[in-house]
Amino acid sequence: MRLDDYRTSDNVGDERGQNYGGGGGFGGGGGMFPLLLGFVFNRFGIGGIVVLIIGALIFGGNPLALMGGDHALPQGNAPAITREGAAHACAVDAASKFSCQVLASTEDTWAKLFAAQGKQYTPAGLIFYSRSGLSGCGAAQSAMGPFYCPNDQKVYLDTSFYDELKSRFGAPGDFAQAYVVAHEVGHHVQDLLGILPKVSAQQRSLSAKQANALQVRVELQADCFAGVWAANNRDRLDPGDVEEGMKAAHSIGDDTLQQEAQGRVMPDSFTHGTSAQRMEWLKKGLDSGDPAQCDTFAADADA
Repeated sequence: MRLDDYRTSDNVGDERGQNYGGGGGFGGGGGMFPLLLGFVFNRFGIGGIVVLIIGALIFGGNPLALMGGDHALPQGNAPAITREGAAHACAVDAASKFSCQVLASTEDTWAKLFAAQGKQYTPAGLIFYSRSGLSGCGAAQSAMGPFYCPNDQKVYLDTSFYDELKSRFGAPGDFAQAYVVAHEVGHHVQDLLGILPKVSAQQRSLSAKQANALQVRVELQADCFAGVWAANNRDRLDPGDVEEGMKAAHSIGDDTLQQEAQGRVMPDSFTHGTSAQRMEWLKKGLDSGDPAQCDTFAADADA
């Protein structure tokens, strides 16, 4: 993807070099749920998360916090975002610069798409961290992968995930990396449109299985929104970029991850969708370039 001449975003902060390890200073047990989630997934796959959810239900925890559906997690102290700090963070290495350029491109793209609907787009922030960090949703840990926190409207990214995309998931390439950032920004778009708060409220009254099914629709829509962004920047795509994105989407489908991690698939525990679904909705966004085509919540949506 040709973004070499693109500006870098000013909406960037940096937690790299900070020491947030050891579980101290977070206040209360709730802030450790995301950290625990990352640990369990990294060691035991989706099946381990299911066990964790069941344990949370038995012992009084809130399993929806594990899926990003709870906006009342203890808040951390993310670094203040300044233009000078952003410039420094984006210049750390090539992965940082590219991430900042992708973020800037999403800002410009979604600003135009929102303006076409008579709305104003408020950009998401991007916080880099290494291994562990703090977010407005509690602890951040690299095993969790990139995530969006609706409490502070920021994307949290350990760029070592790009290496994992290549080595563990077999999805190399700059567009695969761009897809990661664009997907998380897609969650921010959902937040601005009021979709995330609505889903969160619905999830609180649902069983774990039903909440998972609803979360799948959330994730597939973010995939579609990532495709919409790419479609509106088609002039910057290189041959093979779309294939890179599709390979990444396939590699991180729930069924593929579960099969690789535990040798069997547990559909009731899906939270992001199958490989086929993720590829389908990314492609739908790429083909249409229209966010209105990303209604994964429609009754006939294949979610």
